[in-house]
Amino acid sequence: MSITIHPMQAADWTAVSQIYADGMATGEATFETEVPTWDKWDAGRMPSCRFVARSEAGEVVGWATLSAVSSRCVYAGVAEVSVYVAPTAWRQGVGKQLLQALVDGSEAQGIWMLQASIFPENVASVTLHEKCGFRIVGRREKLGQQYGRWRDVYFMERRSQKVGLA
Repeated sequence: MSITIHPMQAADWTAVSQIYADGMATGEATFETEVPTWDKWDAGRMPSCRFVARSEAGEVVGWATLSAVSSRCVYAGVAEVSVYVAPTAWRQGVGKQLLQALVDGSEAQGIWMLQASIFPENVASVTLHEKCGFRIVGRREKLGQQYGRWRDVYFMERRSQKVGLA
């Protein structure tokens, strides 16, 4: 699939929220069970490094963002990634292009560490992150419940080879 990566705009929210809802519906993407409002979602994401993938027809087929992991200044260079792809675009390289855009954008913003929390059953997401330089640093057992079922989460991270080396 031929796509282009663009900065996300508030006007993209309808498509972004539908892709988020599709991810939630799989039961393998997030602990979240309801799509938040734009204002709540927007407040929980960093203002930079927000991307959408658009098909040749201009349709949003995926999105990716960063969230701060802490308000403490020592963690200013650490961010958590979120990558979601529309089911119609799965296994077509969209996720890899979005995640690479986050890697490149984060380094331009001075971020030295990216992290991700992924259900072990979400093999496609684990594999995608590994292809983009992430590694599993641990398995958090029974981290939380989803629909009454305890879920483990892989904790993955990617250290920049450009930022924060000294």
